[in-house]
Amino acid sequence: MERIHKEIELPSLVDFTSVFKGAEESPLLAPRGAYIVKGRLFVADTAQNRLFIWNQLPKSEFQKADVVLGQDAQAGTGRNANGKVNASSLFYPSGIWSDGQKLIVADAWNHRVLIWQNIPTKDGQPADIVVGQPDFESNQPNVEGISHAPTAQSLNWPYGVFSNGKELWIADTGNRRVLYYEQIPAKSYWPADKVIGKPNFSDRDYDHNNPIWPYSVKIHPDGAMAITDTQYYRILIWKDWKNAFEQKADVIIGQPSFEANGQNQFAWFPKANTLNWCYDTCFYKNGLWVADTGSSRILWFESLPVNHNTAADNVLGQDNFTTGSENKNTIWSTEGSLYWPFQISIEDNIMVVADTGNHRIVINHLT
Repeated sequence: MERIHKEIELPSLVDFTSVFKGAEESPLLAPRGAYIVKGRLFVADTAQNRLFIWNQLPKSEFQKADVVLGQDAQAGTGRNANGKVNASSLFYPSGIWSDGQKLIVADAWNHRVLIWQNIPTKDGQPADIVVGQPDFESNQPNVEGISHAPTAQSLNWPYGVFSNGKELWIADTGNRRVLYYEQIPAKSYWPADKVIGKPNFSDRDYDHNNPIWPYSVKIHPDGAMAITDTQYYRILIWKDWKNAFEQKADVIIGQPSFEANGQNQFAWFPKANTLNWCYDTCFYKNGLWVADTGSSRILWFESLPVNHNTAADNVLGQDNFTTGSENKNTIWSTEGSLYWPFQISIEDNIMVVADTGNHRIVINHLT
């Protein structure tokens, strides 16, 4: 039975919130990636083709980064640093993962994933490994161009990356699949071991039973998997990620069935059980956060849903479940508002959110 939420005051999920906008002389522009690990903050400043590293979580609204990647200088913003693609350049970086030692970045519009074996310490430091391309100087989709079929070694618009420290998952978005690597690649052009969402590595046709536009993939320490399927406005959940190679998802968030694909389920306004251009999830304790980007909110599920179309328990960025406008129906951003949140990352009780439309990172201290 569907849970129905009356419009009552929801309990607070956050003790306090702060916002961060990068360096004052060269602030963030539409960042799509934010990741926190061991107190270090990584931000994909996507629209300016650079990735910043702060070795400690910033304490003020503006603070210069310790390291910039993708550019020769911290104020640089050009695609591939205004030159040709190479081991140091970035073009629309998006998803980020790190364990505090390695750094993995989805360099989406170069159709590759970059790996630094150790956290970079110098501006413009080149990556050690490239996945999805035969070398650092190549950047065509599926290596040979968009008309060519994918392979176990190729990528096309990869937006999301995730690792448990040993294995690696890549949301190969443009090929409508998720690639699985039994170990984090140790050499460039490393082939994937398995594929999720397709019967083989060369297939890129799609149907509603599989991810249509997988933008993000996350794995819970207990083995559950969440794939954010942006184009069908849904989150696909497997109770055990190992089953995803052979069977469709156990649970759908945001839609009542695999066939359904309505934006807010074809309603004008959102509800507690609908999604609108969702882009990320984040497992937390026994529950799940969902970046319902198009409704400028983040939904909270206290426990992992076991039925399709389950309603969320709470929300960040809006005062209720039926408001979906940017910055809570105002033209101004506030600490508690959101405008197209993309990536979510949590360490201990600290949540960082890429608040893309407000060109900032929101830092929430969870209750």
